[in-house]
Amino acid sequence: MTEAEEALLVKRLLDEKTQRDAFSVLVKSFSERLYWQIRKIVISHEDANDVLQNAFIKIWTNIDSFRGDSKLTTWLYKIAINESISFVNKQRQQQNVPLDDSDNFLESKLESDSFFDGDEAQLKLQKAILTLPEKQRIVFNLKYFEEMKYEEMSEILDTSVGALKASYHHAVKKIEDFLSQFN
Repeated sequence: MTEAEEALLVKRLLDEKTQRDAFSVLVKSFSERLYWQIRKIVISHEDANDVLQNAFIKIWTNIDSFRGDSKLTTWLYKIAINESISFVNKQRQQQNVPLDDSDNFLESKLESDSFFDGDEAQLKLQKAILTLPEKQRIVFNLKYFEEMKYEEMSEILDTSVGALKASYHHAVKKIEDFLSQFN
């Protein structure tokens, strides 16, 4: 979506007369991208669908508070990521999973996800990513899979560009170390 298209969509979202149609366009335009970002955090397909719905509900109920200080996509990603983190934290809490055991918790979700259709290499990469601390995992996914610029990530995650670059560098190193075990 170009900047002009996004600006027009925001204008339509903020106008009560065109809000519903514009929201339908927003859902069609961003569902897939947000789904995959959410799925990288919550792992399971079913959970990702639930979180995506929750994110769109939150977007709908808060659309009037969007001030345009950032790009619409940045705001959408921020909501989706925050909903994902809240969901995972709530699941950990409900299942009494200690914070230091969270990578095993997520890895078991990955292994039991019947919708995961990757090959052995993709499974190893996903397991390596799951060993990362949450913030590094999110930064790695945004940079590696979404090819997002650090400046946009900075707005989404409320973190400095320098800290994001360091997080990405450490994440890559940890993933390389994890994957080197298999060679």
